[in-house]
Amino acid sequence: MWISDKWKEYRLLDCGEGLRLEDWNGHRLVRPDPQAIWRKARPALWERPDAVYHRSKSGGGSWEIFSLPAGWQLGYGDMRFNIKPMTFKHTGVFPEQGANWDFIRAAVGARGGKARVLNLFAYTGGATLAAAKAGAEVCHVDAARGMVDMAKENARLSGLENAPIRYIVDDCIKFVRREINRGRRYDAVIMDPPSYGRGPRGEVWRFEDNIEDFVQLCTQVLSDEPLFMLISSYTEGVSPAVAEYILSTALKRRFGGETESGELALPVESTGLALPCGGASRWIARKEAGKCLR
Repeated sequence: MWISDKWKEYRLLDCGEGLRLEDWNGHRLVRPDPQAIWRKARPALWERPDAVYHRSKSGGGSWEIFSLPAGWQLGYGDMRFNIKPMTFKHTGVFPEQGANWDFIRAAVGARGGKARVLNLFAYTGGATLAAAKAGAEVCHVDAARGMVDMAKENARLSGLENAPIRYIVDDCIKFVRREINRGRRYDAVIMDPPSYGRGPRGEVWRFEDNIEDFVQLCTQVLSDEPLFMLISSYTEGVSPAVAEYILSTALKRRFGGETESGELALPVESTGLALPCGGASRWIARKEAGKCLR
């Protein structure tokens, strides 16, 4: 289990009964979390939230806002993010990804910052910022223009407006195929694919059906001496070890190196325990593995 415990401006105060109570740099939010199946440890903490996200029985949901600005900022070390209530309970940041950002910075740093990184399904750019802060040249790809615009703003807030980051609004599968045809190669690939999605022409993506083929496709865009590949997953019922198995068969036989997988988690202040929030699987070249793997 990788616990993202280096946050200073984010706190998971309590969780239970299908919910989590979080402090986002002074703003208390209540959001659904299906993993928190136990009772709340400190019910009194929940009495005055600034906003609550309510799920709808028909799908989706909506925010009930009591006292909350339209947006504010959150810092993780020298990285800064814009935060705001968004659809599907989102805020613009997944705090448990802090553990992955630490890994990315360590891996790129282990190669002296000399790496070309492809970040797919890149959302608002946490992994992009981590790689760029370590000195990498980054290509940031997401199909949602609004998310790419937020990523650009987060880079500016983090002092990376002039960093070598290329922002692409495109379907990730189609973009990788074009990069292969163009002969562009990358030393590292990061991906955070959805559990389910539809493309602009009705193409259906299901993580469990498509992830192996996509990883195999991404191996074709790797350089001759790749550094790492990182897969995040929030697909219920699919263990992180599944993606590790796929990485092992796709990369270890060709490049050697090491793999590992585990749950991403956040520390819960009320209990001192950790809330599992998703999973990650990593392959890294053997030369750098000792500096980056647990």
